[in-house]
Amino acid sequence: QVQLQESGGGLVQAGGSLRLSCAASGRTFSNYAMGWFRQAPGKEREFVARISGNIGNTYYAYSVKGRFTISRDNAKNTVYLQMNSLKPEDTAVYYCAVAKPYYSDPTRMYEYNYWGQGTQVTVSS
Repeated sequence: QVQLQESGGGLVQAGGSLRLSCAASGRTFSNYAMGWFRQAPGKEREFVARISGNIGNTYYAYSVKGRFTISRDNAKNTVYLQMNSLKPEDTAVYYCAVAKPYYSDPTRMYEYNYWGQGTQVTVSS
């Protein structure tokens, strides 16, 4: 059974940093792209970042580019999201997900097969 478990969320002041982790179990995902999405209260879930399998190419939403960094450790079957210079508008539940073997648009939720339960990130002003 595939499981994704996020951790590392919490409360931080604006300008601070957090590092989210997403540990996968049940199978190896080194060949699969993985992504982070977030959902703020009253809003739709939105794409944050994606990292491809093996090579590790990255892609970011415009709103987080230059502040967030996605990375992965295939030996640990884990993907990370380093979040710096956090803003109140980054407040959301953050979800990690595993992409389908073949996808065309990594910013779309339907391109992802497996999802974690989410971790809350709250940025105070």
